[in-house]
Amino acid sequence: SHSPPQVIRPEPCCVCGSRIRFGKTAIKCCQCQLLLHTKCREQCPSLCTPRPHHHAWPPEGVLADFAPSTPPLVPTLVVQCVTEVETRGLTETGLYRVPGTEQLVREWKRKLLRAGGAPPALSSVTDIHVVCGVLKDFLRGLKEPLGEGTVSPLTLFPGAATDIPDAAARDTALRHVVSKLPPANRDTLAFLMLHLLKVSHSPDCKMDVLNLSRVFGPTLVGHSSANPTPLAIMEDTPRQCKVVACLLSLPPNFWRGFVKTEQENLVPV
Repeated sequence: SHSPPQVIRPEPCCVCGSRIRFGKTAIKCCQCQLLLHTKCREQCPSLCTPRPHHHAWPPEGVLADFAPSTPPLVPTLVVQCVTEVETRGLTETGLYRVPGTEQLVREWKRKLLRAGGAPPALSSVTDIHVVCGVLKDFLRGLKEPLGEGTVSPLTLFPGAATDIPDAAARDTALRHVVSKLPPANRDTLAFLMLHLLKVSHSPDCKMDVLNLSRVFGPTLVGHSSANPTPLAIMEDTPRQCKVVACLLSLPPNFWRGFVKTEQENLVPV
């Protein structure tokens, strides 16, 4: 039997692999939980038969599941993607806004997550937007957003912190919230913020803080309730974007304090 859930976070269809878009009705198997487009149902006569395509997606965990055992606790995939984008992407217009080919994004995400200690080189990916897509897709696929954690099960960044009119007081409140994040979330957020600041400062990218906060707000910041309705998601979006914009307004030295050393230590050999 199948229930017709509405998709809230975009997820891949287990048959064709393309994302099932926000708000679309999908088919979900009550027994094995596979999700697919209604139009793909005919190609999937038996939902409970394990399908190779489904197994190609590693089970998603929380960020700490992907982080190394020694600080800074930034997953290799994040380091690789950021390093590649900074190496050859800072002259590209629309970084993180222009989508990469979905199939290539899926393939490379899978390759990097399955690689273990010897990840394949991203230099062979011709389109840098595919690399950006892998990073965004990894962050979106986590069980809980990067800006959530054990500190608060529902939403870590209270709207109150970003609503403080005095900039200095607001920054202090945000610094406190960031410092309370689980270590892997905190380190990865710091690494990502330093990267996004570089992107925002590149005149060629045409991606200022406002543009980047629109792209990363819903990906990095949790919702105000555990099971948000589509309406609540729409209402949360401006708050999520505001939080990321405020985080990007914090001084780079605050973020460097978490990733501690020179960035070279994070670059994969």
